[in-house]
Order: sequence, then structure tokens, then C-alpha cells
Amino acid sequence: MIYVNKFDTAKGIMIAMCDEELIGRVLREGKVEIDLKQYGSFYKGVLVNEIEAEKYVTEKVYSANVVGERSVNILLEKGIVKKDQVRKCEGVSYVHLFRVLK
Repeated sequence: MIYVNKFDTAKGIMIAMCDEELIGRVLREGKVEIDLKQYGSFYKGVLVNEIEAEKYVTEKVYSANVVGERSVNILLEKGIVKKDQVRKCEGVSYVHLFRVLK
């Protein structure tokens, strides 16, 4: 299961997605720290399966904060990000997406 939180903003939709089992962990590697313990509530919108999570990833998304293999794979499969844009922290895939809008 995947947690998805959607935020409507003036510029468009911002989403946060995280594989359920990662909530509560703190990932650290080099200068990267992903604190899913202190900031877990940022990701905890609704708990959905992968098919339902795909519905949140649309062209209107201008910003995304995505952590976990299943969550990141949704962005890859939809062509939102490319494989070389995916980063890892403690072996866990993550993506930060920001689109520049005119």
C-alpha cells in the first residue's frame, strides 16, 4: 500500500507519496536525510493500492515528493520521470519533482 497526500496550490497540484512500510523511518546516506518519522504526516493523506495511487499522478502535478520503490515506479511507468532522475538513500528510491511553469 502507498500513502498519498494531495495539496491544491495556486500553481497546481503537489503530491507526496510514500510506500507504507517506510513511514516512521529516518533514511540517511551522505548529505541526504529523508525523515519519514518526524515528517510522516506530510505523506499520510490516504492509504491506497498502486492502481489507486496512479490516479493522483496527472499532468496537473507541478511538484512531487515520492519515496519508495512502488511509489517511484508509478512515476517511471507514467513517464513523469526517467530512471536517471531517481536517487537512492539507504537503497530506497526517491524522487523530488519540480516543474517550472510559465
